[in-house]
Amino acid sequence: MENNQQSGSIHLAYINTSDNLQKQYLYDQDFMYAIKHTVSPKEIDYKNYKAVHYIGGGSAMYDVPESVDIQQIAMQVYEDNNGVISSVCHGTAGIVNLKTKNGKFLVEGKKISGYPDSFEKQDGEYFKHFPFLIQKTIEERGGDFKFSKRNGSYVEQDGRIITGQNFQSSNGVALKIIEWIEKKQ
Repeated sequence: MENNQQSGSIHLAYINTSDNLQKQYLYDQDFMYAIKHTVSPKEIDYKNYKAVHYIGGGSAMYDVPESVDIQQIAMQVYEDNNGVISSVCHGTAGIVNLKTKNGKFLVEGKKISGYPDSFEKQDGEYFKHFPFLIQKTIEERGGDFKFSKRNGSYVEQDGRIITGQNFQSSNGVALKIIEWIEKKQ
């Protein structure tokens, strides 16, 4: 895992080369170039964005939630650009520390989804290293954490905050983001 304050390569994991879509991206030179040459948060101009999306995976629990640079970009997109904040699965960890200009947590009073604490393999080695629990933290910060049964798509939209429970929710979250952006244009 790279420190999110740096630019450079993004490490790929969980690649299924028998999946045609994944294989297509692996052999797409432009895509692989973009993965290899990312920019640091300091190089991002928030004025160019209408949405910030936090993707899932256990790595989302580390560095991203504490990054002041990423928090600042996200909240400038949300507040200054009237943009969307979105997440899927463990990516919801990225929004737990976001605060509005008035100092309140972004999730306060909002319906939020993400990977529920009760779905974690709590005796798993990975779980012992998590710095916090997503659902518990959202609830402690005044959010209304919502989820459904395992392995099904579940999306919550509360204004300009769009969150999904798991990777199966990715498509639904993306469609809601697109719908919101198109409605605003």
